[in-house]
Amino acid sequence: MVYIVIRFRRSKNKEAMQFSGSNKLEIIWTVIPFILVLLMFYYGWVGFAPMRQVPDDAMRIKTIGRMWEWEFDYGNGKLAKELVIPVDQPIRLDLESEDVNHSLFIPAFRVKEDVVPGYDNWLWFTPIYTGEYEIMCTEYCGLLHYDMVTKVRVVEREVFDDWLENLEATGLIPDPPGLAVMKQNGCMACHSLDGTELVGPSFKGLYNTEKVVLIGNQEETVVADEDYIQRAIYQPNEEIVKGYARGLMNSYEDLISQEEITSIVEYLKTLNEE
Repeated sequence: MVYIVIRFRRSKNKEAMQFSGSNKLEIIWTVIPFILVLLMFYYGWVGFAPMRQVPDDAMRIKTIGRMWEWEFDYGNGKLAKELVIPVDQPIRLDLESEDVNHSLFIPAFRVKEDVVPGYDNWLWFTPIYTGEYEIMCTEYCGLLHYDMVTKVRVVEREVFDDWLENLEATGLIPDPPGLAVMKQNGCMACHSLDGTELVGPSFKGLYNTEKVVLIGNQEETVVADEDYIQRAIYQPNEEIVKGYARGLMNSYEDLISQEEITSIVEYLKTLNEE
């Protein structure tokens, strides 16, 4: 641009001319950007490729993301809510989601990877300093997304071995079928299990209780029995519990079967017993 301004300035009294069909110019402005893009790609790849090449001696830890917590599986039924690892040991975190998209981010180690349901993903790093560092979720996953944080504690090898030996096995008790269905379909993003008010009503104490709903503009009182729960899943915008917004939930008619609804109802009954 500077060259053109100087070379074709008005004081040179150059007569305006129209150019067309310059093969030389076409080649120049195609080849030069192509070379620049290749250089940028090369330096990007040099930085990216090592992050997918996990060392053979890396310690593998299954990392589970769910609304709204992290859980770390060390094998043999040993689970922890904090990530505890030995210093100077390569670590591979195998990432799994039980419900919706999450993203595990450890700022101190400059590593971040998405945690997507049904998608095998991982990240690895080697901690070189002992201490405590923050783990957070950087993919919006519901109203309590901001609270999906935990810590990674980097300790000496002897301390880690002692900690792991004394970590109690949980027995890996699976979720009840109804809860598993709700987690798989992301229900926990809008409904809580402990009475907390989110986008939608809490599941705690819901079953077989009376609810005031809006059908159109009319208020009616209904009982939250199995038929109501099925209607709420298949036609979620027909009967809106008073005080909640309409149009925030889509129909799950093609996603949740009648059998799965029955399992959901059975699980909701247990929340009334607590």
